[in-house]
Amino acid sequence: MILAANLRRACLLSCRFTKVFGVRLRERQNLRCIMVDSQYYLPNDIGISPLDCAEAFRQLSSKEQLYAHYLSRAAWYGGLVVLLQTSPESASIYVLLQKLFRRQPPAELESVATAAGLSPEEYQAFLVYAAGLYANMGNYKSFGDTKFIPNLPKEKLKALVWQSQAFQDDSKEMEALWNSCACLLYSLEDKQKQLGLGDKGITTYFSGNCCLEDAELAQKFLDSKNLSAYNTRLFKEEGAEGKRCYQVRLASAEKKDSSVDGEGETRCGRYEFGDAVFQVQRGDYAPLMKKVSDNLAKAKTYAANESQQRMLEEYARSFTYGSVDAHKEGSRYWIKDKGPIVESYIGFIESYRDPFGSRGV
Repeated sequence: MILAANLRRACLLSCRFTKVFGVRLRERQNLRCIMVDSQYYLPNDIGISPLDCAEAFRQLSSKEQLYAHYLSRAAWYGGLVVLLQTSPESASIYVLLQKLFRRQPPAELESVATAAGLSPEEYQAFLVYAAGLYANMGNYKSFGDTKFIPNLPKEKLKALVWQSQAFQDDSKEMEALWNSCACLLYSLEDKQKQLGLGDKGITTYFSGNCCLEDAELAQKFLDSKNLSAYNTRLFKEEGAEGKRCYQVRLASAEKKDSSVDGEGETRCGRYEFGDAVFQVQRGDYAPLMKKVSDNLAKAKTYAANESQQRMLEEYARSFTYGSVDAHKEGSRYWIKDKGPIVESYIGFIESYRDPFGSRGV
């Protein structure tokens, strides 16, 4: 989504009257004029396209419906990983919104917004922001990598949260959620305006102290071990005698780095590579990866044929052990599954959000 790059002038005035030489004069205080590029807002008139699958689902057999159900559950939990891959604050913003909407639907929340002092346009801006976060699974655009922020004052959004039923039910939790993301939610510091590596932008695929040189070195190491970067993240720390140490974290339900039943040979472990040390370890996103694998195993029960069964077996192995090779094997069975009634493809596939272009969403 490309938005027009017109500048929006937002001037916030706070005024008070004071007495000077016996005359009441209007004094402007705390004048803040903020020039914000409109590309960081989603416009209020942006289109929303609901995906209605009710009729298509009704036409499936009971077996096909259960197959589709468990595939969608696997995709749901896998999709939550994208929040963690986008920005440090994305997951907290998502949970905050979920709690608001689970307690009150948008129509009911609108009355709360009015009572909290939001104009109809400001409440619409809030809904548009929420839709944007859900659509992009994070607060950066899926295409273009630009951050977007709510097009209403921070104080108004906070007032809405504070007046909501979710806040009345659990003020401590809601306040903690707000405090964990509010600053970054609105921040447009230069580094936070876009996804990028090092001082070029924000990424959670790499620790904040990684730069292009680190990404290149890690890629050479992975290539030397015939490991794919698709399901990894890289974290850098200083080791003994100033030696560079890196953690390569594999997305997997399994947390043990030693070889486990059903896996075969493991590639986890400690490796010397030039003047650096790499530690390959499992367990990144482990709770979510387990839910993905469990639901794929349930879907297998309702598979239409052997190709679907074998496909799901390999995908589950991939997400359990962190094996990209197993995912490739599953994809071979996916290709063999000709003309399925219910089709799906799941995994760390697209690499456009990784600033280095190697790690998958």
